[in-house]
Amino acid sequence: MATQASGSLLLPPLLAARAPVLRVALAVVLPIAYGALCGWALGVNAALYLVLAAPVAILGGLGAGIEHLGAAAGAQRGALGGLLFGAAIVIVHDLANTHAEVALPHPAVVLAIFTCVSGAALGALGGVLRARLERRSPAAVAPDR
Repeated sequence: MATQASGSLLLPPLLAARAPVLRVALAVVLPIAYGALCGWALGVNAALYLVLAAPVAILGGLGAGIEHLGAAAGAQRGALGGLLFGAAIVIVHDLANTHAEVALPHPAVVLAIFTCVSGAALGALGGVLRARLERRSPAAVAPDR
C-alpha cells in the first residue's frame, strides 16, 4: 500500500514494514529474475537489452532505495540488488551460450561489480529522497502494514 506525500507523490511502504516473504521477493527474487531476463535479452537483441538494462534498471534501483529511510539503508539494498542483478545477467547469458549483442567487460564478472556499485549509488539516492520527502511531509510515512 502506497501513501501520499507532498501533493500527489506516492511513497511505497518501507521494506521493513512488509511481510518477510515479500521482503525476500522484492530484495532477492526480483533482481535475480530481472537480471535473468536481461541476460537472455543480451544474446537476442542489443536494443532490447539496452532498454531493459539501463533505464528500467535505473528506475528499479531508485525504487528499491525509496523503500528505505536514508542513504546507508538504501545503499545496502541497492548494492545487494545490483550484485544479484548483474550476476544473473552474466550467469544466464553464459548458460544461454549466445553471442552478446552488446560488448561485455572482460572478465564478465566486472559487470556484476559495476551493477553492485551503481546499485548502491542509486539505492542511496532513493533513500535520501525518501528521507527528504518524509521530513517535508510527515503524512508521507507509510503505515506498518
